[in-house]
Amino acid sequence: MKARQWIPWTTAALVAALAVAGASYGGATAPKKTIKVAVITDIGGLNDHGFNQLANKGRLRADKLPGVETRIFTSKSGSDYIPNLLAAAQSYDLVIGVGFLMTKDVGTVSKRFPNVKFAGVDEAVADIEGGPNVRGLQFKEQEAGCLVGDLAARVVKAKGGTQAISAVGGQKVPAVDRFIAGYQFCAKKANPKIKTSFGYSQSFTDTAKCKELALNQIAAGSQVVFAVAGGCGLGSLDAAKEKKKWGIGVDADQAYLGPHILTSALKRVDNAVYQAVQLARNGKFKGGVDQTFTAKNGGVGLGKVSPKVPKKLVAQTQAVLKKLASGKLKPPATP
Repeated sequence: MKARQWIPWTTAALVAALAVAGASYGGATAPKKTIKVAVITDIGGLNDHGFNQLANKGRLRADKLPGVETRIFTSKSGSDYIPNLLAAAQSYDLVIGVGFLMTKDVGTVSKRFPNVKFAGVDEAVADIEGGPNVRGLQFKEQEAGCLVGDLAARVVKAKGGTQAISAVGGQKVPAVDRFIAGYQFCAKKANPKIKTSFGYSQSFTDTAKCKELALNQIAAGSQVVFAVAGGCGLGSLDAAKEKKKWGIGVDADQAYLGPHILTSALKRVDNAVYQAVQLARNGKFKGGVDQTFTAKNGGVGLGKVSPKVPKKLVAQTQAVLKKLASGKLKPPATP
């Protein structure tokens, strides 16, 4: 008799314990369902030490959220975009395409899967031409370019000698142009005597092309080279190191590359990816709109500055950051 009473009691206790455990997940309310997220890289791949690597960083951070499951799809060439997007759309709730070069493909696939959410990094809704299930993730790269251009011009002015700086772009896409436009504009505001030049390697992956272009710019007098070309840009920074000139990184903080790095133009792609996942997870994802990351909301900024730079110059550039955040300074979006 006692045994018969004990068995249902323990069963009830077990059910109650499971209910309590199910109501909590690491101190947070357990999600009702799992959100599956796929991130598609562009051709730069995960070893670009910048753009794609940051996107993956945001994905990995989101993967730790309760109720979120993620996967990365790597594109080795433009022909991989459609297959990767199609594969992701068939199994995932949110698909994030990384890079302007994927814009039209995101639009094409998003129309075929109206019940799947899509987001495009560096892709505007108007350009994607998708439906209400697509969200654009944009950046004011001209503000980040402005900051590094301002600092570069001040450093060159303080040193004296040839007053020239340059930039090496990858392919001519809007994001690259915005970086360069801000770089030139604010450099000339900080130092009217500065001469600026730029060129395109036509690649985001070929380091040799970027290095050759940077070496030519340095031979023409450039004292600072801004690399705006993804993985290819690492070649430009290597050229700056080789010729004992300053190099400026892009997207991620690339100070780790060595003491030749003056600073980096930060672009928080990781935050953009993470926030898109959060919105989808919380049921607040809204398509048909662009979300823009700026100096005001911390979406772009200035990386670590070389300790060789006088603090006075750094303070002057930080003052420019405040003007950008307040809207008092608005650099152009095209060179």
